[in-house]
Amino acid sequence: MSHKRIDRVPPQSAFKRSSERHRALALLAAFPDGSTEALLLAHGFSIEMMAELIRDGHANAQAERAMAGGRTIEITRVRITDTGRRALVERAK
Repeated sequence: MSHKRIDRVPPQSAFKRSSERHRALALLAAFPDGSTEALLLAHGFSIEMMAELIRDGHANAQAERAMAGGRTIEITRVRITDTGRRALVERAK
């Protein structure tokens, strides 16, 4: 299994990164209970993007247990913060 090192991933343009951050925050804002990491990945957001939102204080993540197929699994739920909501409003202006 090959893994890309973060320092080898070509940098995105600032505009594209900003647009993707906005799209991620808008998705998180649409779900009052937050979104699972798996759903964010399915929407095309990378782990690095999620980590950036968390590091910048725009989102937070919490591990939770859930039942699936009669088994207990651990999921990560990501929620937008008040800072993230303010960033959405500022960008909309």
